[in-house]
Amino acid sequence: MTDFVLEAEIREKTGKAETRRLRREGKLPAIIYGGDKPDLPITLDYNSTSKLLSDEHFFTSMIDIKVKGSRGKNTALLKATQWCPIYDTAKHLDFFRVSSSDSVTVEVPIVAINHEKCPGAIAGGLLDLIRHTLEVTSRADAIPEHIEIDCSNLEIGDTIHIDDITLPEGSVVTHEVNFTVINMSAPKKAEPEATAATDEAAETDTDTTEAPTE
Repeated sequence: MTDFVLEAEIREKTGKAETRRLRREGKLPAIIYGGDKPDLPITLDYNSTSKLLSDEHFFTSMIDIKVKGSRGKNTALLKATQWCPIYDTAKHLDFFRVSSSDSVTVEVPIVAINHEKCPGAIAGGLLDLIRHTLEVTSRADAIPEHIEIDCSNLEIGDTIHIDDITLPEGSVVTHEVNFTVINMSAPKKAEPEATAATDEAAETDTDTTEAPTE
């Protein structure tokens, strides 16, 4: 079962000039690869696809890509997105073919919950999210949308490591080091501000010179 459906057309020509032409026409170049099948260059409607790219769940879900004029099923995961560095718009998408039972590894976002009222936050501490995503391995049809981490008991100086996190059933984060994911830091001390009188005195001392004696 898939969560998203994309309508696509086969892209007959490739190359930079062709992709620029497609973008001017409101289309988004993409490719489907993997699964012991030939690579399939496609085009997508830019506007409808852009709306999906704003949905966090789109990046961790199986996608049914219906390609006009192509036989067979194209169920895939979004593996890479090329972005325009100036306008922050999508320029090209890479999809990797998968089936429901395939084991896949994807980056899954971390969501810290209940941290606003934890003892550390009440004392003025700052929640520091060391890792914003985790590299999770699971079945393609059971990729978690995000990983929730309960921070309700954090004190200043407390740290949450990967071994402290309960992952969804069937999900694994392969690691050799028990790395830090979240830290509750002490509040930063404000630097004392110099008073106007102090600044004026310092300036006077710097600019004053003794007149030569005759």
